[in-house]
Amino acid sequence: MASMCLSLHQTLKPLAAPRPTPRSFPTRRPSTLTTRASYTPTPATERVISIASYALPFFNSLQYGRFLFAQYPRLGLLVEPIFPLLNLYRSVPGASFVAFFGLYLGVVRNTSFSRYVRFNAMQAVTLDVLLAVPVLLTRILDPGHGGGGFGMKAMMWGHTGVFVFSFMCFVYGVVSCLVGKTPYIPLVADAAGRQL
Repeated sequence: MASMCLSLHQTLKPLAAPRPTPRSFPTRRPSTLTTRASYTPTPATERVISIASYALPFFNSLQYGRFLFAQYPRLGLLVEPIFPLLNLYRSVPGASFVAFFGLYLGVVRNTSFSRYVRFNAMQAVTLDVLLAVPVLLTRILDPGHGGGGFGMKAMMWGHTGVFVFSFMCFVYGVVSCLVGKTPYIPLVADAAGRQL
């Protein structure tokens, strides 16, 4: 009976609460390595070269705007400030050819330039090559010398569309380069990226 009382006494005895063990919280140590993403702005010289690259396809696309400028003469006022530079460019025989190969061989294939400059120059060269396609199509299809008909209207719409697309690419390229970002022109960027 005594053993039963003893076992009952031990059973009814409140369980001793375990002692809390002191917790050790990790302390923050100043790290010697910072994990911040570093941002290096595009140098101004690279921006200027990239902007100048987009001038080649823009100058060569102005011929496609003649119908648009004839219909809306006030639009011609927007490009009037560059006429002296454009006249100088067109006064040199073969200037477009020389500028094209100068840009391709002197900038795109020159590894001393950064990828940013080379990519922008390659986009400009690719856009310039694409601008030759409507001229070839016009010469092949020859919409007629009568000055009217559907062929002439299709040519006018096509030329206006090519000019508007080229002008938008020029503005997009210049604005992107001014802020130091890389412009990705639709239909052109993929082809330019594969050539680098």
